[in-house]
Amino acid sequence: MNRRDLVAAIAEATGEDKKLVDSMLKATTDVITETVGSGDPVVISGFAKFAKIDRAARMGRNPATGEPIKIAAKTTAKITALKGFKDAVLAAKPKK
Repeated sequence: MNRRDLVAAIAEATGEDKKLVDSMLKATTDVITETVGSGDPVVISGFAKFAKIDRAARMGRNPATGEPIKIAAKTTAKITALKGFKDAVLAAKPKK
């Protein structure tokens, strides 16, 4: 499912216009992106947690040569599925 499909599904489920749903989805993703980018996590209960995390520098290994290499520290985004979402996905019946 891509963004267009998601917008259509939400519009059908809510009875709202696709343009309104698309603008609401864009606003939601913009707010989440800005908030997480500033360092604050966003938690949508029963769905997901969005956070900015710092990964420490560490030693790794070049898979081709086996030579040890230093992997630099970096900041990245992390999205964690929460229990309600995981349970719903596991309980869902696959479409045939």
